[in-house]
Amino acid sequence: MTMESTLGVKTVNPNLEKIANILRFVGWGSLWVQLALGAASVIMILFTITGRNFSQAVAPTAGVPVPTYSQGTVPGVGTSIFWAVSGILVLLFSIYLAFRITRYAKRLRDPNPALHPKKVEVMGLLRIAVITGFVGMLIFLVGSLSGLGVLLAKSIAQPQGIAIYDPTRIIRSLDVFVAMANVNGIATHFVGTAASAGLFIWLHPEL
Repeated sequence: MTMESTLGVKTVNPNLEKIANILRFVGWGSLWVQLALGAASVIMILFTITGRNFSQAVAPTAGVPVPTYSQGTVPGVGTSIFWAVSGILVLLFSIYLAFRITRYAKRLRDPNPALHPKKVEVMGLLRIAVITGFVGMLIFLVGSLSGLGVLLAKSIAQPQGIAIYDPTRIIRSLDVFVAMANVNGIATHFVGTAASAGLFIWLHPEL
């Protein structure tokens, strides 16, 4: 009796099973891709911050005409790092929303229809995820433009022998790291936005 009723519930609307499977697949896929790409951005930002701190700790001997290698005085780098960190914080929220999508998928697979999420809940979550993705991409875009502006300014104002007189105008690996972290963040948020927008468009007539 129990088995028959359970089978009956599961076969009432097989479309829900398909929706749940797609939500679970896209949700987990988006979560892990964002997590991996986000971790790469975090590592690059950490390299940049720790490298700046190490550079600031290196001071020349008094009386010796050796320039300091502090990157803390480089205009634009600190601003680019700020936007990158802000974008990463938004990314954490985006990853949480992707996890919420997988929870909705689990609820849709439950034999008890009372536990199924409502359409307005699912669509509302996807709408928030899309908006979050666009906000994250905008933040990382501002950061990447700031970082690329630093690289462009240094490449233009880099005459021969500048390392001897003003090392802060040299293009360093730390400058490239922070720029790459922001560009990578844009790609990360794009994955989450594309996944959520795709689900939103596909689910709208399905649920």
